[in-house]
This record gives sequence, C-alpha cells and structure tokens, in this order.
Amino acid sequence: MTVKAILAQLQSLGDDARRKHNTKAGAPDNQFGVKLGDIRAIARKIKSNHALALELWATGNVEAQLLATLVIEPRLLSADQLDTLTRSTTCAQVADWLNAYVVAGHPEQEALRAKWMKDKDRWAARAGWSLTASHVSKGADGLDLGRLLDRIEKEMPKARPEVQWTMNNTLAAIGIHHAAHRKRAVAIGEKIGLYRDWPVSKGCTPPYVPVWVEAMVKRSG
Repeated sequence: MTVKAILAQLQSLGDDARRKHNTKAGAPDNQFGVKLGDIRAIARKIKSNHALALELWATGNVEAQLLATLVIEPRLLSADQLDTLTRSTTCAQVADWLNAYVVAGHPEQEALRAKWMKDKDRWAARAGWSLTASHVSKGADGLDLGRLLDRIEKEMPKARPEVQWTMNNTLAAIGIHHAAHRKRAVAIGEKIGLYRDWPVSKGCTPPYVPVWVEAMVKRSG
C-alpha cells in the first residue's frame, strides 16, 4: 500500500463527530476523525513495514502517525531518529501510542529516558515521564523515589498539560507500588489537586492520585 492510498482510505473512514472530539482533546486540523479500532484494523493488514511507517509519520496527519506506531520496527530506529519522532508528535493520543508501542520497545530507552526527563520539549518530557512511570511500576531499580517525589511536588503544578499527565502517572505508580512512599505520594496529590474534578464513568477510577492509589491498593490487597 502506498501512503497516498492509505491516506485516502483513512479519509473515507473519517467521522465528523470523532473529528470534533479529537479537536477538543487537542488534536491539530490535520486529521480525519478515524476510530482507533479502524486504524488497528488497517495495521493488521499491513503488519510490519518500517519504510512505510516513516513515510506515514512524515505526513503529520494524526491517523497516519497513529498507524505508523503500529507498523514501525522500533529496533531499526537509532536513538536520534526516535528522539526526532518523539519531538514531532502531533497530539497526546499519538504520543501515548508512540510511547507504548515504539519507545517502550527501543533498546536505548533508558538513555533516552534520562535525557528526556531534563528536557523542556513537552513531548520529550511526556515520554521521559511515561518511561519513568513504567519503571516505577516494575520495581524502580536504580531510581531515587524520594528525589522523584521532590521533582513532582515542585514541577508538576507548573508543567505543561501534556507533561502533567505522565508526571501524575509516575506519582500514582509510586503510591501504588511502593508502600514506604505511599503517604507522601498521596499527600502531594492532595496538595496539588491535579484532576481532582476529573469526570469519569460509573465504576471507573479517576486519575486523581489520592483516589487512584487507594482504589488500586484495595484491589491488590
């Protein structure tokens, strides 16, 4: 399949309501409003195609970039190439798929995490904190959780919204998985109050850290 043919297919699957929803969530105008399930279905037909993925990403189209994250081969990317992709992300949904399906599987992820954690670029910082949240959940080997909490307490209130999301995920991960730091993590969440009034469907857990941590600890206990 060519990029032109794929873009035409994506456009045919576009939906006005979905496009408006995406725009409200921060997506740029270069999008069609395609359901995520439809994008996954196209990816299953393509399977892996690294060269095509890079071409799709370069279009700057939201759905093309989402599709690219599913068909790219992470190990064929250099650390510099992945850094460039991360910084050219178009919106939070694309960032989350890139982080989950590409960054998380890259052999240089730890070096990139350390670099991105100090970065002022919103998408690089979001990726760095996303990797850190995952690392915390898996044991936090080599991480100083006390210093991480210091940074979160100081920086999260003024961070960009795109960065706040994964910083908050890290704060919650510390509270959920590391009992010795749970009380402070919850206190920081209460003090900052981020996502306190986040609307959620019945039965779902909100991203407000004090509630999130309590719910997950009860569930695991």
